[in-house]
Amino acid sequence: MSNVNNVKIHKYDTVIVGAGGAGMRAAIEATKRSRTAVLTKLYPTRSHTGAAQGGMAAALANVEEDNWEWHTFDTIKGGDYLVDQDAAEILAKEAIDSVLDLEKMGLPFNRTPNGTIDQRRFGGHSRNHGEAPVRRSCYAADRTGHMILQTLYQNCVKEGVEFFNEFYVLDLLLNEVDGIKKTAGVVAYELATGDVHVFQAKAVVFASGGNGKFFKVTSNAHTLTGDGQAAAFRRGLPLEDMEFFQFHPTGIWKMGILLTEGARGEGGILRNKDGERFMEKYAPVMKDLASRDVVSRAIYTEIREGRGCGPEGDHVYLDLTHLPPEQLDAKLPDITEFARTYLGIEPYTDPVPIQPTAHYAMGGIPTNVRGQVLADNETPVPGLYAAGEVACVSVHGANRLGTNSLLDINVFGRRAGIAAAEYADTAEYVELPEEPAKFVLDEIENLRDATGNERVFEIRKALQECMDKNVMVFRTEQTLKEAVEEIGALRKRFRDISVQDKGKRFNTDLLEALELGNLLDLAEVTAVSALARKESRGGHYREDFPNRDDVNFMRHTMAYREVGDDGTESIRLDYKPVVQTRYQPMERKY
Repeated sequence: MSNVNNVKIHKYDTVIVGAGGAGMRAAIEATKRSRTAVLTKLYPTRSHTGAAQGGMAAALANVEEDNWEWHTFDTIKGGDYLVDQDAAEILAKEAIDSVLDLEKMGLPFNRTPNGTIDQRRFGGHSRNHGEAPVRRSCYAADRTGHMILQTLYQNCVKEGVEFFNEFYVLDLLLNEVDGIKKTAGVVAYELATGDVHVFQAKAVVFASGGNGKFFKVTSNAHTLTGDGQAAAFRRGLPLEDMEFFQFHPTGIWKMGILLTEGARGEGGILRNKDGERFMEKYAPVMKDLASRDVVSRAIYTEIREGRGCGPEGDHVYLDLTHLPPEQLDAKLPDITEFARTYLGIEPYTDPVPIQPTAHYAMGGIPTNVRGQVLADNETPVPGLYAAGEVACVSVHGANRLGTNSLLDINVFGRRAGIAAAEYADTAEYVELPEEPAKFVLDEIENLRDATGNERVFEIRKALQECMDKNVMVFRTEQTLKEAVEEIGALRKRFRDISVQDKGKRFNTDLLEALELGNLLDLAEVTAVSALARKESRGGHYREDFPNRDDVNFMRHTMAYREVGDDGTESIRLDYKPVVQTRYQPMERKY
């Protein structure tokens, strides 16, 4: 490590940004092949992968007949045919080894009586191309993500992975070599000291998670502010399919805390105020286990038509009362405890109030199946990779199937880690740009010295209320235009903020301001992309265009940041074709 103008400079072959499931899976592979550093804004085991509950899909066929082709079809159908089918095939094929790898690493999956990994039903997963639900989800009670995170962390420690905890990556360094933009490293802010560090690297892997905190009712942790997406976007790289955001059907009413789909996989039923099992009307075959976008819209349709529960009629019930208490204790211990803790409800005897909650970004930094980040529709950026929720392969298309995210982080985290380390093995270091930390130092100083009248929390609250009101489950041209306008006004207000903490050590006030800047950028991209997509597909539902339009919109949205000569910023939209192999688009029924 060297020190230039109070900026510490480190040199590694591979740098991984984020220490959730994708980041640590990549780190396990990269460390075996190259000198690797992992930069994470949280202690690794606090990453949001730990909040995932229900399971990880793989066609092991331990409990029922199953095969990877059925899993591929379900993934493509679930994504409303916007899925790149080559990526879906890789996901489903490599799922089996991914689960077995975790088992060998020590993950304590639930077991069948004969000792194999147990599996349960999950939304959108079916046998024989939609015939009936199938048991495909491999699980560890209702804390599968927590178990994956702990297992991966233990294996990172075993492999000697170097972690830089509470290092907040604020900028991506790209430098032109022979007319081609190549990766030079990243710039990070150390929370404990306020120091700025430059990490020069041959290869960088972004695995920094999602951006769901621009919604108010969300299952996402406070840290999911789209830092990786925003850093790439600011550096002129595109963001793909940002209009597609998943709303999980069963969040705790008003709080958004997740109640796993595994509850319905174990036999839980959604009911309206009349006690009716309403999903039979919307999805006659899969019922409560239809895909998440279908179930979320059904819940809000019930509420809109006056069949919601409670004095305000603003939620429905998840009914587990018919299930034996011993089954709930063994298979769903966490969510039953959540109901008791947050709502004061005993799920053995009373139904649990739920509403859809903002859960997962299908869009993100575009990559190919090797995890290489794309500078346009086809050209990879040498040395830059991404995996997990920050990335868009696109294996989830317009709507992700439950249990495919824990699978995605393992399959594509592993692929990105191997590809990055192999690239670093043969590549030379790219020279750092002149004054590599200038952008970050200026941004931090400007925020520290600012004397504006606006407060970060007030703008963030206004942004979240705007997104909940205008860009949630149901969208129209009017609501989306309102969102674009309001976000623009909030961006102007953001220029007039001040942070009250002027110190260097553990300045969370400063970090929240930086995170809000990221959220405002990404919220605008989401709303602009949604306004331009005049159709309904997966998680993007336009009431003014209720049908899917394969003629005009069977394509991925690619959003670019443009800066005019006068410094004004705008968003330019382009489009990328969907990769189709064996499955032709057809109407989606459950």
